[in-house]
Amino acid sequence: MTTRPPTPSRRALLRALAALPASALVLGEAPGLLGTALAAAPSSGYATRYTIVPFLNSDDGTVNVYQSDDATDFRLVQASAYTPPSNRIRDASVFKHTDGYYYLTYTTHTWEDVSTTIGFARSADRVNWTFLYDYTVPITNLSRAWAPEWFVDADGSVNVIVSCSTTDDEWIFTPYRLKATNSALTAWSSPVALSGIGSNHIDTYIVRIGSTYHAFTKNETAKYIEYGTATSLTGPYTISKTGDWAGWGSYREGPSVVQLDNGGWRIFFDGYGDGNYYYSDSYDTFATWSAPTALTTLSGTARHFTVIKETVSGGPSLATGVTRSFQSANYTTRYWQEQSALLNLPVVTSASTTALKQASTFTVVAGLADATGFSFRDSAGNYLRHYDFRGRFDAGDGTTTFAKDATFYARTGATTGSLRFESYNYPGYYLRHYNYQLRVDPTDGTDLFRTDSSFVPVTAWA
Repeated sequence: MTTRPPTPSRRALLRALAALPASALVLGEAPGLLGTALAAAPSSGYATRYTIVPFLNSDDGTVNVYQSDDATDFRLVQASAYTPPSNRIRDASVFKHTDGYYYLTYTTHTWEDVSTTIGFARSADRVNWTFLYDYTVPITNLSRAWAPEWFVDADGSVNVIVSCSTTDDEWIFTPYRLKATNSALTAWSSPVALSGIGSNHIDTYIVRIGSTYHAFTKNETAKYIEYGTATSLTGPYTISKTGDWAGWGSYREGPSVVQLDNGGWRIFFDGYGDGNYYYSDSYDTFATWSAPTALTTLSGTARHFTVIKETVSGGPSLATGVTRSFQSANYTTRYWQEQSALLNLPVVTSASTTALKQASTFTVVAGLADATGFSFRDSAGNYLRHYDFRGRFDAGDGTTTFAKDATFYARTGATTGSLRFESYNYPGYYLRHYNYQLRVDPTDGTDLFRTDSSFVPVTAWA
């Protein structure tokens, strides 16, 4: 089988050319996104939902809609959800406005063409989109306006950060701020360049935590995502991290940053050099990051997107303070059972001994590290935790590490009534059975993994 090579990045092509003689309005989930509130999983009956609207590696004339409850395992909601009436749609950024609508802004032309406009569309349900208008960015001698990104400030103002170049050097981009001057998002202030970031930077994404603005921006010369901070949205920014400072590698673009339920921060970026889409996590306010991990369900398909995080109704419910047994969703005669301090999945029936039934019964309690999560206690008072990624029961030692290891977030399972249990301190890792043993493994995006990691809380055996 011959595999078609991925569509070249507009920047990769741009690089080749460069060798020759960019009243109050608030975001629906602003507290979590902007870092002004402590992140936590939603309460019982509600769920976290992450939405992305990427254009396709094979087609920059339309966008798909995907969603995820864990920011890792993205599932297709609608293919070709929006196709603009003319031109292209690239680098789409999405947010939810106070009027209840979702809005897209996007690049309107492919890399070869002069592109002086950015597009706007809106949707009531994230699936059915209506074209609004193309907006000509008012910059003298504008050549290209690319990669517009929504940013909602602490005062509620809605802004778009857009990378622009002029005709005197069409491949040297500078980030500009456009500020909405009406609630309908149809009128915009004059563009203001973000000072301190400097020219030849593109795809600038801003996160505000407290009084500090954190900028993630691609250096188009070095091909690395750089990092800087400022005390004002328009700067001046101090770029403090350059080169491969985070271990993400080169030829990365389109950064988008969102806060996870456990308080950590996740960056997504397009690894256009190798055809993968990556994420990486930070738990020390962007100082250090985990090794980049490819998004298995999106790599090779999705291109340049931003992420919106919401809390929605209809999520999983699990009562605390009660005893339950947990039945495998795809091996319905098998249940969680503690065996020599390890969690396994043997067959349990009404004929099983009282001791085996007791070993298959657990008390559900509020999560030790986050009360919106869950912990599970055996009859001796020991807690289920992961250790070397194996599910096992140990006595609590009062440490933060133990509390995190023993806390799980409930996510909706693959079958009716089932739940999946995501590790608190290893986002995207789930309790799943493998050879009838319970492990904490990273999701691989397959239906088999989803069912292997789905369990139904049922009446306790003992």
